[in-house]
Amino acid sequence: MPDPPRADVGVGPHPRPWPDDPCFDGELLAKGDARNVVDRYRYWRNDAIIEDLDARRHPFHVAIENWQHDFNIGTVVRNANAFLAAEVHIVGKRRWNRRGAMVTDRYQHVRHHETVESFVAWAIEAALSVVGVDNLPGSVPIETLALPERCVLVFGQEGPGLSEPVRERADVVCSISQFGSTRSINAGVASGIAMHTWIRQHAMPPGDR
Repeated sequence: MPDPPRADVGVGPHPRPWPDDPCFDGELLAKGDARNVVDRYRYWRNDAIIEDLDARRHPFHVAIENWQHDFNIGTVVRNANAFLAAEVHIVGKRRWNRRGAMVTDRYQHVRHHETVESFVAWAIEAALSVVGVDNLPGSVPIETLALPERCVLVFGQEGPGLSEPVRERADVVCSISQFGSTRSINAGVASGIAMHTWIRQHAMPPGDR
């Protein structure tokens, strides 16, 4: 069902005559569209938006470990939607707090893996490089790393970081350079930086890098 319209957000009813493209939602055209979507998707049906995104998704995936109900997962999903990741993978507990996703999980594919082993087996079958993101000893600065075009960026939980099984199975572990007193940044922030690094390397025109 479409989100209920709000007077202070989005756009009101579409002026007539209405567009006849089947991607448009008749209820939204009549009552207005208060969803947090770009102008391109105003008044579109949710499934039509997903179909259009699926035709343009990038070949990188994102994964986050969820052994203690990590509250950063919603932000990771929101970032994945913003950077048009192919899919988000939750490794560990199935349940996660969707509030931080700001309903972007309606448009972003999310898959669950019960164990690290099943996740790694999926990545191998999909021919994706497993790239861990954590500031561990021996990690490669992401600023100097050529990220594989087909890869899955993996993030650990706030505090413990990547689990040992993921570290052992990762093709490479990279870190985000920091210059202040705090040892780490949370997975939500780290995911945005890492995804944008992939975008800079693989999705931006050469002159804009």
